[in-house]
Amino acid sequence: MAETPQDKNPNTSELNLNELDSETPVPQPSEETNNRYNEEIPEKPKSSAELEAVYDIPVQVSAVLGKSSMQVHQLLKLGRGAVVELDRKIGEAIDIYVNNRLVARGEVVVVDDRLGITMTEIIKAERG
Repeated sequence: MAETPQDKNPNTSELNLNELDSETPVPQPSEETNNRYNEEIPEKPKSSAELEAVYDIPVQVSAVLGKSSMQVHQLLKLGRGAVVELDRKIGEAIDIYVNNRLVARGEVVVVDDRLGITMTEIIKAERG
């Protein structure tokens, strides 16, 4: 049986926006969580309709093809036409960040004459 990305990383899930609607309840923190940190936690919205106030807040979305590290003297030698080798292989998923937080992985696609991303894996946020 083929291993899925979810088998490799239990903190991932498939993206399913159809599950979110104005009646979908938002999980509430438990009393134990509130007492453990001994601080007041503001009441969270009870449905996605209550989240509308934040819908227009801009966020920075970045897609990282790969990373590389080098010494300053190597960086200074780079010029037009220089190739920097990245740590990813062709076909390997790229990382998608929202406000510098990893939220998903995906594949590069071409949309008309621009690059785009198809999200293939959503990274669940770890709270605590």
